[in-house]
Amino acid sequence: MTDAPTVVLLHGLARTDRSMGRLRRSLERAGHPTWSRSYPSRRMPVAALAATIAEWIRADLGDRPVIGVTHSLGGIVARHMRELLPWRGVVMVAPPNAGSRVAARLRHRPLYRWFYGPAGQELGEPDAWPSPPSPFAVIAGTRGLAATNPTSWVTSALQLFPPGVANDGTIAVTETRLPGMVDFATVDATHTWIMNDARTIELVLAFLARAGVVRLAGR
Repeated sequence: MTDAPTVVLLHGLARTDRSMGRLRRSLERAGHPTWSRSYPSRRMPVAALAATIAEWIRADLGDRPVIGVTHSLGGIVARHMRELLPWRGVVMVAPPNAGSRVAARLRHRPLYRWFYGPAGQELGEPDAWPSPPSPFAVIAGTRGLAATNPTSWVTSALQLFPPGVANDGTIAVTETRLPGMVDFATVDATHTWIMNDARTIELVLAFLARAGVVRLAGR
């Protein structure tokens, strides 16, 4: 169907579109058209990333409606694209919506500044960020320490999350929340791989169904 919105997948900081591969394949198997592309997350400020990605999407999709599925920084980029694309909504997976205490604590350290670049610096300063496209849902992770999430080793060693604060090793659950969200869920997953967790994929598909997103005919 021509009015089926394309699901735009936006990966996280210092990742590529390959990190969203399992989720993308699951969406396509369910009949949802998708768009995904790696973007230079370590080299540009968030607003510049948003403008660049929006230009790519418009070049590929024209005026077709889109619905976002984002991981981490990708959710903040989507917020900065609120007025740039014809959104039908967004599912934000592990987004630092309220800012990241890890980024705020580490952003002045030379290694952090070098590796995560200007966007990484901004993740500790959420005050001027636009609201997300509507409607939006949030999925947060709760597995605070995992061998597959190197950042969790650092946050644990430096005790960046107080005892009892639920987190995914990188982002606290409270940092993902934002007024206005139409749905919220937690998943027992680490920040690094939460977007490809089976439960996350199930929740994303359920949100698309509740939002009335039309799938491609015959899929």
